[in-house]
Amino acid sequence: MPERQRADARRNYARILTVAEQEVATHGAGASLEQIARIAGVGSATVRRHFPTRRALVEAVSQERIEALVARARELAGLGDSRKALLDWLSDVVAYCVAAQGLAAALTYEGTEPDSIYENSCTAALEDAGSPLLQRAVQDGAVDAGIGVADLITLAVGVVLATEHHSDREAAAERLFGLAAEGLSPRG
Repeated sequence: MPERQRADARRNYARILTVAEQEVATHGAGASLEQIARIAGVGSATVRRHFPTRRALVEAVSQERIEALVARARELAGLGDSRKALLDWLSDVVAYCVAAQGLAAALTYEGTEPDSIYENSCTAALEDAGSPLLQRAVQDGAVDAGIGVADLITLAVGVVLATEHHSDREAAAERLFGLAAEGLSPRG
């Protein structure tokens, strides 16, 4: 949000974001924009002015968690075992997505176009953070060279979305991710 906005616009933005965080936590990425507007005490047009797409709103709500995942990637980059570092980080991505309804939806590539003015900033941040981990694992021969960071994020998101209706989402996602991680090994 630009700092040049009027004080009331900044307050509206902050209030909308606070309500959206609660609504997305409760209802996931499909939280009603109209309900968010009602609870925040603003009109639907005000919500859409600040967040022109649902994805923009979910990304804003997810920003703190994304920053934590970026920091975690930096922390793991120094580990000796490059495969373990990469898989630990991806496991954290899965765990964060399970814990934060809506985060997996914010990371999907669906409907994003390379020249879109609504770039998927969450995914871009994770791709940047995960690239050094993946490159190092590939250089060490620990991960197949044909795998890209976008593939890994898609895999993590797919695991989370596939398990979102399980009674124990965390355990189901962890199990599926473990199975998928075995497929990252170089073919030999």
